[in-house]
Amino acid sequence: MNSAMHIFVLSVMGIAAFFALWFRDLISSVISMSIFSLMMALEFYLLQAPDVAMAEAAIGAALSTTIFIITIRACSRPKRREGGRDW
Repeated sequence: MNSAMHIFVLSVMGIAAFFALWFRDLISSVISMSIFSLMMALEFYLLQAPDVAMAEAAIGAALSTTIFIITIRACSRPKRREGGRDW
């Protein structure tokens, strides 16, 4: 049962990593990386490291995602005004 859960979590991590590279939209890539971090936190929890899992969920999934989204939105505003391509 436990090894099946590890395989499932690692499979979802692989799929999320693939989609993070595959998406051309940066927001979609950041969301995929957030899912990757959440699965990483779940894997740490399954490996009996709940403190590392909490840190990964808080920093890797929540804080990094928020910083990336704020940065992408801040960088895309000047390009839209100038008629540039919207990322």
